[in-house]
Amino acid sequence: MDHNQTNTTTRVLIEALPYIRRFQGATVVVKYGGNAMVEDKLTIEFAQDVVLLKLVGLNPVVVHGGGPQIADLLKRLNIESKFIDGLRVTDAPTMEVVQMVLGGLVNQQIVSLLNHQGGRAVGVTGKDGNLIQARQLKLSRPSADSTEPELVDIGHVGEVVNVQTDVLTTLIKSGFIPVIAPIGVGEQGESYNINADTVAGKVAAYLRAEKLVLLTNTPGVLDANKKTISELTRTKVKALIADGTIGSGMLPKVDCAMDALEEGVGSVQIIDGTVSHALLLEIFTDSGVGTKIS
Repeated sequence: MDHNQTNTTTRVLIEALPYIRRFQGATVVVKYGGNAMVEDKLTIEFAQDVVLLKLVGLNPVVVHGGGPQIADLLKRLNIESKFIDGLRVTDAPTMEVVQMVLGGLVNQQIVSLLNHQGGRAVGVTGKDGNLIQARQLKLSRPSADSTEPELVDIGHVGEVVNVQTDVLTTLIKSGFIPVIAPIGVGEQGESYNINADTVAGKVAAYLRAEKLVLLTNTPGVLDANKKTISELTRTKVKALIADGTIGSGMLPKVDCAMDALEEGVGSVQIIDGTVSHALLLEIFTDSGVGTKIS
């Protein structure tokens, strides 16, 4: 290692020290999905980052999506994918596939990855221990022949009513890393497919997390010149939504961030999951790799 490399390594380690000290024992909820989930190199780096967070005294909790994997299996089973306002219409056969993919395939892949990197990960769905209690999401749209909006039935798509955190706190206290599939349970035991960003935000709120980190495939929130905005306040976010700078793709993530902050989460980071070791860079360096909303 040459002199410059030694200096850089030392600087990075020293820079990380105050953050490690500050976040000792803090809960960090990470929403994992998108491109970071499909590239082998990035999945391994993500797993290394999460395991390192645990080893230096933080409490990471992972919530994952799996839209592309669900679409892939539905296609192979010749079940048509339908979307209304960006939400997957989830009838009973589709819900079976959603549970197989999210609760089985994707969840266990992430658990295996983390364990292979030296972590102790445990996979759960929102049905385990009634973790994520949900009800059907009612979608309303403007009606063509009435002033009243019409309600659209999109099947087993849910919204979070309550998060039963004792399942998670028991795992965390025992040294495990919980990995959560965003499937909710209704009052009659029925299953609901829930947006993973929403679940991550609610889990962070109920756990009173220090941080919620949303891994995306964009470099964070962009300004009018397509440059990443490194820090935002809630007031500034509202202004950027009003003038159209924050557009449709980023809007659900920003809404999720605003709700989480409203409900007591310390800060929300929207970061680029396609950057090598994005999670460590965002939490342990001064510059970070995305947008922090606080």
